[in-house]
Amino acid sequence: MDGKLAIIGLGSIGSMALWQASHLTGSVTGFEAHAPAHARSAVGGDTRLFRMLYRGSPNLYPILQRSRTLWAELEAETGQNILTRTGGLSIGTKDGPYLTALLQTTNTNGADHVILSREEMAERYPQHNLRPDDSAVFDPNAGALRTDRAVTAAVGAAEANGATIHTNTPIDSITETGDGVLITSGENAWTFETVIVASGGWSRRLMPDYLQKAAEPYRIYLTWFVAKDAAEFSPERFPVFSRISGDRSMYGAPSVDGVTVKATLDGRGAPTPQPDSVPRGLTAAEISETMDTVTEFFPGLLPNIVRSDAFPDLFTSDRQPLIGHLNEGSKIYFATGFSGGGFKNATGYGEIAAHEALGKGSFDGLDFLRPQRFKSFHATIPKR
Repeated sequence: MDGKLAIIGLGSIGSMALWQASHLTGSVTGFEAHAPAHARSAVGGDTRLFRMLYRGSPNLYPILQRSRTLWAELEAETGQNILTRTGGLSIGTKDGPYLTALLQTTNTNGADHVILSREEMAERYPQHNLRPDDSAVFDPNAGALRTDRAVTAAVGAAEANGATIHTNTPIDSITETGDGVLITSGENAWTFETVIVASGGWSRRLMPDYLQKAAEPYRIYLTWFVAKDAAEFSPERFPVFSRISGDRSMYGAPSVDGVTVKATLDGRGAPTPQPDSVPRGLTAAEISETMDTVTEFFPGLLPNIVRSDAFPDLFTSDRQPLIGHLNEGSKIYFATGFSGGGFKNATGYGEIAAHEALGKGSFDGLDFLRPQRFKSFHATIPKR
């Protein structure tokens, strides 16, 4: 036996699971196919949005609350500034489906928020060019997460706590045995008591058939623009935002380099056959729609894309993550399939995965995230 726990993939979730596990055991090993926060992983792109307001299951809110606490703990343990609180704006058509659904979840959770009329938005945040029927909801606890810094800080903290790290070690197979889980990489092999698979877009090849049918790598692209006046788009003056106004949608973050602003079309992910060969360049249609949207939404940005990139992530068919053991008694635990929305909760998901995989505790209310939901779904499909 080579250890209690192996974590495959040290990206968004795997790095946080490694960090959390290093507090629970001195026998945890992390495997990364390249290096933590490498340029081709879903970690890429400088920043991710942290928001307490969202549309969807109210059961995610406790994870968000815990994640916020754990981001602060990671900062305290490592001395790194990871979450910059900027506040957050959700902008959309007043009484439209986006804000209606967001407020329904927000009111159920009791999350802090402020509703802003179009006039209040125009006065407080003139960077946004609003449509006549737009309004917004302000999230005082939102901010921008520094992705590279977060992942490298978590891995560094885990290593300082005694974790073992193997970089440039892609895992070829995982097999449950009577003793534990056998994992292989080329001619090398290890056996661990239990394994967490957290390799994002690369997780699919390590899944059983029923999960492979429910998961698919997607290509997500990001774009940046130069601000005419960078001070107007600084973290102190420009909150992270998500906007769905009629036929246009975009999300983004303030300038973290004093020059460029992230502003990216929302919901444009598309299936990609291989995570290793995601097209990094934008298509003519992607460029055109992005520039048209920025031209309307942000008169303070030069409407020319000065930087763009694309990254793989694993999406599930219901757009909910895969968190849990394959089945009762299994020694294989999956923490993947975050469908483009996992980073804000990475610390919370990492804590859940580390504790459950090591048998240090279980978490209620997560049936909608468990991998078994797809096994039972496929089992009940009638034969034709």
